[in-house]
Amino acid sequence: MGGDDDDDDIPQLSSHTLAALQEFWRDQQQREGTKISQGFKQYSIGSIEEDWQLSQFWYDDETALHLANEAILAAGRGGRIACVSAPSVYQKLKEQDDKDFSVCILEYDKRFSVYGEEFIFYDYNNPLNLPGNLIPHSFDIVLADPPYLSEECLRKTAETIKYLTKGKILLCTGAVMEEQAVKHLGVKMCNFTPKHAQNLANEFRCYVNYDSGLDCDSSCSECT
Repeated sequence: MGGDDDDDDIPQLSSHTLAALQEFWRDQQQREGTKISQGFKQYSIGSIEEDWQLSQFWYDDETALHLANEAILAAGRGGRIACVSAPSVYQKLKEQDDKDFSVCILEYDKRFSVYGEEFIFYDYNNPLNLPGNLIPHSFDIVLADPPYLSEECLRKTAETIKYLTKGKILLCTGAVMEEQAVKHLGVKMCNFTPKHAQNLANEFRCYVNYDSGLDCDSSCSECT
């Protein structure tokens, strides 16, 4: 075919589609500009955006704060907290770094390596492939949010959790995983329902193996 015929075969975007694309890119540029102009906080939720291909869905700010406060309370003064595949809770914990605790983040996404020595690369497919300086049973509480709602993912993540914790476990996963959570970690479902910044089709719940504030009524002043 001649050159003109080839050109005719190239799909053309409608004016409506072009306008939508231009608006999208303007929004992206504006968001990046806002981050810079406001001195975007290193640890704020959203400073590293969700990657849905990695099954990443950040908690909303209220949920992240509630879980962070629960972890601090459960760990106790000078306690050690491990966040396994739960970066938005880690970020909220770091916003309260003036309190007496230490925390690390075990995460597959290497973008979180910006957090330095507290970042530990973690792949649930190799649950015990951990650095030598992570001593067994050295964390007062392990807070985990396995990336996938599957028995395999939960079972393997559970190996990591049991290796790290001195005893206390705070698990966040789908309501459909309750039976597997009980089987692999001996946890029970809490009253508190975690929420995500993006509304998810799957209902999420929290599970613990200790007496926690997550079982308080939502109106309880001590737990808000």
